[in-house]
Amino acid sequence: MTRLLICVFFIAWSLGGCTGSDPIVVIELHPTNPDIIYIATNDYIYKTRDGGKTWSNLSKGMSYSRVIAMAIDPAYPATIYAGTKGDAVYKSYDGGQRWTSLRIGLDDATISSVVNQFVFDPADDTHLFLATTMGVFESKNAGERWIKRMEGMKEVLMVVTLGMDPTRSSVLYAGTSGGVYKSINQGAYWVQVNKGLVPTDMVKTSRALSVTSVQVDPSAPETVYAATLAGLYKTTDGAASWVRIGEALPDQMIVAMVLDRARAGVLYVAARDGIHRSEDGGRTWVILNDGLSTTNIRSLVQSATDPKLFYAGTNGSGLYRSVNGGVHWEALPSVFPKE
Repeated sequence: MTRLLICVFFIAWSLGGCTGSDPIVVIELHPTNPDIIYIATNDYIYKTRDGGKTWSNLSKGMSYSRVIAMAIDPAYPATIYAGTKGDAVYKSYDGGQRWTSLRIGLDDATISSVVNQFVFDPADDTHLFLATTMGVFESKNAGERWIKRMEGMKEVLMVVTLGMDPTRSSVLYAGTSGGVYKSINQGAYWVQVNKGLVPTDMVKTSRALSVTSVQVDPSAPETVYAATLAGLYKTTDGAASWVRIGEALPDQMIVAMVLDRARAGVLYVAARDGIHRSEDGGRTWVILNDGLSTTNIRSLVQSATDPKLFYAGTNGSGLYRSVNGGVHWEALPSVFPKE
């Protein structure tokens, strides 16, 4: 039942909230060049080299499977990964001009599942993890071969998101359809850490908590935030226990979360009513919707080169940019070539 509810939610969300327009499913920013941006809609991958003025279609050579996740190799940013709904993983070595399918180690069920997220080991760009609806997978050779890493994760299979401790790459958190799991040995073994999140007897029921994002505070690694479809949670003891925060937020269905790269304790969340920011670790919030023509947000990212630069993808009115930390948003041209 839990999987069904999550699938219904994401199908509705991917259809743009029934607006009939192209949602911006993924935004991926180049790590050093702010003019290069990749986005994925329900149909195609696009790239801009001029900060969003013009776009090119990069989907040639790929299947027609929907792209759900993207990642740029931090050491070699011309190398791009794309995770799909129904056709596993693709990789490009030339900035998205040509794509190669990466399937070794992924079984038939996984290939036809959804790849939700990529996570790179900050110490080794050839070492990365996948969050998929069939579990967690690891590659130690840049995606050439994948190994399933689900030992200890007995209650659920659907992994929606992964969060890695940026100070200790051995520590991983998995956000699933039934709460959060933690690994202290790079995914070799997982332990359920749901105290304060999900009652034990509800993990497999429709009332289990569906986690959409898990992120570790780089300035305080024992502090972790979990965004869910039923509210926002925080731990300050490495997930030994969780507390509910952000209960004053009008919409508790959180679909995106960003921890500020430059300021400790500052976080942003996005939901169907727009974007909110907290500067005190989630105790109080301000709304940041000035300039948005729709508040139905699908994706939210912060630039690695400029902490005041943000991009927001919507389900109804394209891509937006803020150059002042979300205080004001401006719409970018959204003429995306279909061929």
